[in-house]
Amino acid sequence: MAEEKKLVILVDDNPANLRIGKNVLSDHYIVATAPSAAKLFALLENNKPALILLDIDMPEMNGYQAIEILKSSPDSKHIPVVFLTGMADSQDEEKGRSLGAVDYILKPFDPPDLIACIEKHSL
Repeated sequence: MAEEKKLVILVDDNPANLRIGKNVLSDHYIVATAPSAAKLFALLENNKPALILLDIDMPEMNGYQAIEILKSSPDSKHIPVVFLTGMADSQDEEKGRSLGAVDYILKPFDPPDLIACIEKHSL
């Protein structure tokens, strides 16, 4: 019997990044995409992902604000969050980890590295 694919939610305000991420990951996971943090929270109402890939630099609500909400909710605090971002400063990574991110991957990402990271941290 084949193992069920895990659900991964990819959050990024750039449609190209969502498309690339979904193409890379869809052979291994069920991938839901969200173009904003607000759409992420709407998806979480009916879905329990194994992991969330979260961009930092987004309009309206950035990734730091989103992870604070995720980690403060009993329904989502256990979901591993990996920042997938173009923000390469070590202070950005430190801040992300201090807010509860389990990992920090820079864009453009290497597909095998991203898959290995998801496997390492997903529920």
